[in-house]
Amino acid sequence: MLITHDTRCALDTVVDLVNTAPEDDTADGLPDVDALEDFARKHNISDIGALSEFDLTAVRRIRGRFAGVFAAPDARTAAALINELVAAAGTTPRLTDHDGYDWHVHYFAPGASIADHLAADCGMALAFFVVAGEQERLRRCEAPDCRHAFVDVSRNRSRRYCDSRTCGNRLHVAAYRARRKESAG
Repeated sequence: MLITHDTRCALDTVVDLVNTAPEDDTADGLPDVDALEDFARKHNISDIGALSEFDLTAVRRIRGRFAGVFAAPDARTAAALINELVAAAGTTPRLTDHDGYDWHVHYFAPGASIADHLAADCGMALAFFVVAGEQERLRRCEAPDCRHAFVDVSRNRSRRYCDSRTCGNRLHVAAYRARRKESAG
């Protein structure tokens, strides 16, 4: 599946956004407006203006809806969630070539809120996966103590962990130690 630069950026953004949600004993990764501003800066989210508590609440709300896409049991469910996100954002596709990037499509209207910006651009990036029959690539980490979202872009759709260096290695080491302990009897 060909993933353009702007789609890859939107996918990275939506994954990072979903992964800011508090789980079990973890704190919210977007605790305040300053954290939202840092998130926007880190992901080069352009044309959003000054952010407020209203923006923070709206972004948290769409974050939950994006989490639903990663948890969707099938393409039909994912499509319905994505359609709701994109429609509510008032999608307005337009070509742009800003900040040194070549021509690409923005799906949010000029002057849109950060929540609408994220819903439109990230929603469309996820939509491309559903359209391509690749919805199963939108996954959650299989490590029992981690449920982070990720997009499996491996050739054979075999990725199981959000990060093989941390979650994957931790599980492999634990299994290895269990086998050694069992064989040592």
